[in-house]
Amino acid sequence: MKQVLAIVFALVLAGCATAPDAGQPLPVRVVSFNVWGAGGNAGKPIDETVAVLKALDADIIGLQETQLEGEICSGDICPARGESRAPALAEALGYYHYVQRKENAALWSNAILSRWPISAATQNDLGVRIEAPGRKIYTFNVHLWDYPYQPYQFAGIPYETAPFLTTPEEGVQAARAARGGAVDLLVAELGEARTGDAIFVTGDFNEPSWRDWTERAKAAGRHPQAVAFPAAKMLEEAGLTDTYRFVHPDEMAKPGFTWSPTTAPNDPADHHDRIDYVFAGGPFLSVTNAQVAGEAVPPAEIAFTPWPSDHRAVVADVTIGR
Repeated sequence: MKQVLAIVFALVLAGCATAPDAGQPLPVRVVSFNVWGAGGNAGKPIDETVAVLKALDADIIGLQETQLEGEICSGDICPARGESRAPALAEALGYYHYVQRKENAALWSNAILSRWPISAATQNDLGVRIEAPGRKIYTFNVHLWDYPYQPYQFAGIPYETAPFLTTPEEGVQAARAARGGAVDLLVAELGEARTGDAIFVTGDFNEPSWRDWTERAKAAGRHPQAVAFPAAKMLEEAGLTDTYRFVHPDEMAKPGFTWSPTTAPNDPADHHDRIDYVFAGGPFLSVTNAQVAGEAVPPAEIAFTPWPSDHRAVVADVTIGR
């Protein structure tokens, strides 16, 4: 599998090897944000989400959960309800937008907003091409399934009928069974970005990173086990950079928790974790900063009151050069 992933991204980089048209480096801010129905699932006005997005002033935004949850929402099925709020968010920002409407394992009410024109979508709707000044940027945006949810399985937190887990091997197998097909689909779609100058992947993965569930985190009692969770690892093996952990390599000093601002850190019915990401790749790209936006500092680096979602957002700053 590693060889396949390396070959896929090698093709991407080979296609990216021509210099951009513009001679000047291009700074780009990318945000990944599960907006929880633009706050609608908690009865919050859309204005709160608009205020956060305006203040973050991103160039590219990957949104998840742009619709409300269905009246029936369980681990096995949770149909979205109502219209996507992405067009209204884009209008408020003066941005272009693309609503990802296909049904597959990597999408659940997703949309991409951009300061620059959006010209084409990939085959399975996971990504779009963005025509930035002198650059072609591919942005992929996913929302992976949350059931069974391995942090709860390890922490002994009941979540419907999901069994509890005790070994790292069980965790990897359970994560792969839950989200492996979606990640495979995403990695395959990366090949369509071979003509771009940069690649971003935003998303709510509903899966922690292998860089966070470490032996140090286990010894400190932060996480129940050291687990090499596969989803983020597969994207790294494909040549992408986990921007937050690149900027903040010490997982103990900077946990970067994105789940969840709605519960206390010691809540026995929850387990706080980093499950939202911005990945970046390309031969001319350098990561300059990465932060979490949320309700307070800490746990986030950027704070907003009120905070409209049950997830915190991830903010990545990069520069695309020649």
